[in-house]
Order: sequence, then C-alpha cells, then structure tokens
Amino acid sequence: MPAYDQLNQAAGLIIPEIILIATVCIMFLSAPFLVTETGQSSPGLRHRWGILTLLSLGCAILAWLNSPLTHGAVGPFEVDALAWYVRGVILITGVLLTLVVWDQTSDSIAAEVFACLLAVLAGVSFVGVANDLIGIFLGLELVSIPTYILLYLGRQDWHSREATIKYFLLSIFSSALVLFGLAWVYGLAGSTNLAAIASVSGISGTVTPHKMLTVALVMILCGVSFRLTAVPFHFYAPDVFQGTTPSAAAMLSFLPKLVGFVALLQILPVCYGSLQPANWLPAPPVQLLVAVMAVGTMTIGNVMALRQKSLLRLLAWSSISHGGYMLVGLAVADGSAEGTGLAAILFYLPVYGVMSIGVFAAISAAGTLARPLRSLEDIHGLSQTRPALALTMTICLFGMSGLPPTGGFLGKLNLFVAAWKVNTELSRFLAIVLAINAVIAATYYLRVIGLMYFEKSVVSTERETGQIAPIAGLICAAATLLTFLIPQQLWEAAVTAAGL
Repeated sequence: MPAYDQLNQAAGLIIPEIILIATVCIMFLSAPFLVTETGQSSPGLRHRWGILTLLSLGCAILAWLNSPLTHGAVGPFEVDALAWYVRGVILITGVLLTLVVWDQTSDSIAAEVFACLLAVLAGVSFVGVANDLIGIFLGLELVSIPTYILLYLGRQDWHSREATIKYFLLSIFSSALVLFGLAWVYGLAGSTNLAAIASVSGISGTVTPHKMLTVALVMILCGVSFRLTAVPFHFYAPDVFQGTTPSAAAMLSFLPKLVGFVALLQILPVCYGSLQPANWLPAPPVQLLVAVMAVGTMTIGNVMALRQKSLLRLLAWSSISHGGYMLVGLAVADGSAEGTGLAAILFYLPVYGVMSIGVFAAISAAGTLARPLRSLEDIHGLSQTRPALALTMTICLFGMSGLPPTGGFLGKLNLFVAAWKVNTELSRFLAIVLAINAVIAATYYLRVIGLMYFEKSVVSTERETGQIAPIAGLICAAATLLTFLIPQQLWEAAVTAAGL
C-alpha cells in the first residue's frame, strides 16, 4: 500500500483526537491577538472559548460514536474495544471538566486553560488507540506537558509555583523511568509494535523466562505509578492539590489515573504474549509488587486523610487511596476468573471520575478564585448557605466512601469480589485489606458531610460564584446515583473493553 494511503487510513482512525488537537492549535494561535500586552481582554471572552471547547468535544463525541472498531492493527493505531471505551470515558468527563474549569479561569488566560485541557484529553485518548510503544509514550507526554502549564496558569502565588515545580520535576523523573523501561522492551523484542512484541514474548498467558523483561516492567510500573499516585510515588499529590485551583485538582484526581491504567493495560499484557488484557496472567514478581503497592497506597492514603484539616489535602490523600483500590484489580488480574479485576478497574475508573469531579465542582462553585474553599472550616454550615451544593457534595462523597445507593458501592464491591474469587492467599488478603480501608475511608468522608450539616458557618455567606460549575456537580451527582440503579450497561462495556 502506498505511503499516502497508509497515512490516510491511519488518520481515519484518530478523527476524535484530530478534532481536539486542531481546536488546541486554533486556541493557541488566535488567543494572543485577543489579549493586550498588559493582559487585558474583552469581558466574557472565557465564555466564547468555553463554547468552542464544548463544540469541539461534541464533534469528537459524534466522531467517536460513528467510529468503527478495527479487527487487527492498522499501522500505529488500533481502535479496539479498550480504545473505544477509553475514548467515551475521556470525552464525556472532558465535558464535565470543561464546565468546572469555566468558572475557575479569567478571560485573559481562558484560551490557554481550555486548550491545555483539550490537549490532555487528546493525550489520554492517544494512549488508548496507540498500537506502538512510541505512540503510548507520546500520549503520556501529551498529558504531562499541558498539565504543567495548566497548574501554573490557575494561580499566581508561591503555592502555585511550588505545586507546579514539584509536579514538573517528579513527572520528568517518572517519564524517564517509563522511557528506560520501554527501551528495554524494544531491545528485547526488536520492535515497538505491540503485536510484534506479543508474538516475540511467547504463548499467551505464559510467563516469559527473560529476567530483563521483568526488570523493564518494574521500571515501567514505577514510572506510571507517579500518575496513579501509588505509594511510594504519591508524596507530591497533597502539596499540588493544595497549591492549585479546585478545577485543576479535579483534573489531576482522575485523568492521570485513567491514562496510567490504560498505559499499563496496553503494555503489560503484550509483554507476556497476550493482545487481550483479560488473557494476561501477571508474573509472580510483578503481581507481588503491585499487591504491595496496593496495600500501601490504600492504607497510607486513608490513614493520612484522617489527620487532615485542609479540605484539598484530604481529597488528595483520598485520591491516593482510590488509586490503591484500583491496583487491587491489577494485582488479581486472572484470565481464568469470571469477574476479572481488569473489568472491575475499567468499571471503577469512570465511576470514580464522576464522583471526584462532582466534589471538586461543588468546591469550585462554593468558592471563588479570590476566596476558594481551602480548610474544613470553610465548609461548616454549607447546607444552610448553599443547600444544593451541599447535597451534590454529599452524594458524591457517599459514593467515594463506597456506601449505597451510589455507583461507588458497586465499584468497590466489584473489586472486592474480583479479588475474592481468584481464591489465593494473596487475593483474599487484598480483598480483606480493601474492605477494612473502605471502612476507614467512610470515617473521614462522613466527617466532611457532618461539618456541612451539623456545624454553624464561620465564613461569609456572600460569595461571588459562577453558574456553570454547579451544573457539572449536579450531573455528576445524578450519574453517581444512576450507576447504582442501572449499572449493567457500564459493566458490560467494561467487560468488553477488558477483552472478556
């Protein structure tokens, strides 16, 4: 096939990503002409950029719905069930994040903020459709680099600069680990193509005897763990969450976890000879490492959250613990088990995404850029001053604690059942630790809810607030309840994406 035809065929598989990147280019190229040298812009400019962002996401969603699944790889991209599922999750949550960001940015920098958000979304989607190690790494970097800019644009104080530099330095270190591990995989397999690596690695489901591959996978896992906020690569999260805006924290709580797990589901199975994640059986050294990280991440995240007086730091430690829950699913991945942990991860990711974004949407709506909600005292009596926001936050916090009737309950239950059904000493231990940690987590989530309903407000009830972020919060709260009432469609999509 001529190179031109191959290029057209490959481009046809990434229409949603092309739409997002094209919008990013338009924003970056045109924004400087609409802002003066002193940073002044016409009032309401952010609304125009927000509408353009939603239009871009709407076009990408239409392209996603009309995109056919490929049967076998086509060049550097493949739209399989996992890629289709990840696209849907990222585009829908992208709409929610756009609504949250809307009220948290000024007119002068709105174009850059929305453009960076779209670039991050495109990066996550690229990792899902990539059929090559190079494409996966470029997708990961397309997530990281705009995030640096987004963190710095949110606030202009020393807290913001500290958060940005910490994330920047640690992200570079993690990227170096991932790249080093990928280079070893390429050296062992002789190719960067995922199908070629799988064919070289051996028969599906068997453990390759090459020790260097295990070392390479450990490096990749450690590098990606930065994005998962997994222990011991978690320590940046509380400072970064506290030093940035609630809208940026909403993005950090979910998108890096999504891209991290998608990257692992792309890389780990093919290194053991399987193109389907569900057929992958992790090697004992990798499985033990993931299990240790899961236990440490869950436990440290929840115990540290109990001690927090800062609302954003509490949510940061909470985000760390949720990464640990999902690592349980990765540790008990077993192609022979009916309720594989991989399907449980893919179910839990969007559920956690809407719950987390809903909480930060409520925080964004209840505060302002000049006076954001920071400490737990700031939410005292929120039910009396902003009852709708308090209810939104309560529903999402109930979900994050794993209590019914929310999707968070089913998400944790799926992970627990997946670990228990594998029926090994390690998997049963992980299931028990997960259950104990869910109880610990409920303690501080219910404490936050109690502060909103049973304490008297100590801050001014007069707050400037936008009208967009509350919409995102209400949508997230409704989705949290609906995933409990009608979870079957999401579960079936997650099972299909896992390759079952």
